[in-house]
Parts: sequence; C-alpha cells; structure tokens
Amino acid sequence: MHFSDLDLPEPLSRAVQDMGFETPTPIQEQALPPLLDGRDVAGQAQTGTGKTACFLLTAMTRLLDSERPDNGNPRALIVAPTRELAIQIAEDADQIGMHTELAVTLCYGGTGWDKQARDLEKGCDIVVGTPGRLMDYYRRGILRTSNIEIFIVDEADRMFDMGFIRDIQFLFSRIPPREKRQALLFSATLSQNVLTLAYRHMTDPVEVLI
Repeated sequence: MHFSDLDLPEPLSRAVQDMGFETPTPIQEQALPPLLDGRDVAGQAQTGTGKTACFLLTAMTRLLDSERPDNGNPRALIVAPTRELAIQIAEDADQIGMHTELAVTLCYGGTGWDKQARDLEKGCDIVVGTPGRLMDYYRRGILRTSNIEIFIVDEADRMFDMGFIRDIQFLFSRIPPREKRQALLFSATLSQNVLTLAYRHMTDPVEVLI
C-alpha cells in the first residue's frame, strides 16, 4: 500500500508528499482504511510507530469534509497523558495540516493558562491537551464540546497508570453521543481496562494490534 492509495483530501495528500511519506507504517496500513470509513478503532501501537499521523490524518480528513460551526467550537479533541506528548502531537498537526486552514489549539498544565484560554475562546478546529487542563477549561465553560465530531485518546494505558481515567470517562460523557461522532483510542497495550473503556464508549471498535 502507498499513501496515494488512500484517497486522502488533496491538502493532506500534498502534506504527506512534502513530508516524504510514501509507504504507511503497519499501524497506518491496518488502521487508516477503517478509520477513513468512519469506524471507531482501538489500536495497540508503541510510540514511534506512526500512530500520531494515523489519527491526525483521520481527524483532518473528517473535518475537511464538514463545516466549521459559526460558534467557533472545536470539532476534534485529542487527549494525551503528558504535556510533552501533547506538544509533539500539536507540532505534528501543524505539519500535516500545513496546506489546510484548520486551527489547532494546545492546552496543557503548568504554564500559559490565560493564553491557552484566549486561544480556545477565539475558536479553533482541533484541541490537543492533557486531562487536567482540559477539565479545568471545561468546568469554567471555556472548552465547549457540543460540536466534537472526533475524540482521540492517546496512550490510554498511561491514562490509567497516571490516574486520569475518570477525566477521560467524564470527557466521553460530555461529547455528542456515539452515533454522532467517531472515537479513536491508542495504547501500548490493549489491557482489559483499556478494552472495557473502549467498549463502554465506542461503537463496535475495530481492534488493530501491532
């Protein structure tokens, strides 16, 4: 398989070419076809296997095919367990979305509360963040989740290890119902805890094991 076989939107296809990607990694090859079909996916993949590009291409393909709401609410929410990972995902999103007008806002704790809040209030398409900061903005009415079309949980096993799983379950309960959105979950291991989370909040998820 080549990326050209995936029928990606032209701006994303051009970005993939500009970044020098030709052949998908194993997780991309197995997960992208069902994801681009709109299926929910629970994927087992280590860091560095290409899963970030996998879920960003999915999210951006979906968003390019729908209208940005007039209220400026985000349409994609990506949750990562650490600020370092959230920053990396946002940087990758800027690259993959270089030929689109999709706006990405990054939210993580420890710094920049006011600036991040202003960025959210200005409106954006994709929010990437860590659980604590996202929960803070949600409770203050700054992060609005009523227009979320795609929800992505990265490194779900670490969410359990770091005590964030209640926050993830809370966010799942505050986005539109499963028939109105797509959900992706990636984890280094699809443990029983992770699979329980997936089957509780996702629609017949495709399991992809790498």
